[in-house]
Amino acid sequence: MSEKTGIVFNIQRYTIHDGPGIRTEVFLKGCPLSCKWCSNPESISAKREIGVYPDRCLGRAVCGSCLEVCSLGGAPLLFGQESGKIGAVDRDICIGCMKCTDACVLHALKSWGIVMTVDEVMKEVLADKSFYVNSGGGLTLSGGEVMVQWEFALELVKACREEKIHVCIETSLQCNPQILEKFYPYCDLMITDIKNMDADAHKKWSGTDNQLILSNIEKVVKAGIPTVLRLPAVPGVNDSEENFRATAEFIRDKLNNRILQLQILPYLRMGEEKYRSLGQEYRFELPVDELKIRETYLRHMTDVVREYGVPAVYGSAEKIEGLS
Repeated sequence: MSEKTGIVFNIQRYTIHDGPGIRTEVFLKGCPLSCKWCSNPESISAKREIGVYPDRCLGRAVCGSCLEVCSLGGAPLLFGQESGKIGAVDRDICIGCMKCTDACVLHALKSWGIVMTVDEVMKEVLADKSFYVNSGGGLTLSGGEVMVQWEFALELVKACREEKIHVCIETSLQCNPQILEKFYPYCDLMITDIKNMDADAHKKWSGTDNQLILSNIEKVVKAGIPTVLRLPAVPGVNDSEENFRATAEFIRDKLNNRILQLQILPYLRMGEEKYRSLGQEYRFELPVDELKIRETYLRHMTDVVREYGVPAVYGSAEKIEGLS
């Protein structure tokens, strides 16, 4: 039994793209990066947050259950003057007690993040164990960034090892290498991004430079952890031929091509509703014409990267060779 708790913002069952077989993916809150195109804004803060969905609200005159339970007498809850529906939360004064989200049966107020014990998460994971056995699947632990809640995450992967469940860790690798090493004995597969080979560009678009990430990738591969790298190709950010070639050179020269795959992923505009629910604006804009020609270009870049001996594929659906 483990009573250690973490903050989970989603548990997704029957996933097939983040590791082999049929998997259960557990998403933990908290991320040290701030990628401007991020499709999961609810994952960045390590704290629980309130999501606001006005269309689901019945209005304060009809319901008002959130006002009745609010620890501050409803002061943080902002309603539309004409509609009477919840429109926003004053996050400067809200103390995050989450009583309003618990009281809202229609989920006009949603808690991004649930406090769970390791045993509670394992109950969800074990419910589909038969699917893992038959398909070669297991648990994928993701985020946010797994290492932000590393003590909870470590207990979780240890519990999976005891149950003989395959563990994939999806991580940015923007983390302390000494903490990362604690996961090696329990990690069957690691997935991480190479977002940009240029340190300044990486800092501009993701909030930090790339030196720690690249160093940790080298350490993980050297330790013999089966590794899949991903390059999320974002137009105008990291999709130049120069960056593709620099990425290929890094994999060839620094990693000796000892990875299972480099997955080149097309940019998908997602998560805008979640930004609005958090009172944030999605600021990453792209011309529509840019997106129409993406697949042809990226498939060509996949071929370019293969010239370096890198096992590159377009997308994440292709079978990962070399996994036991």
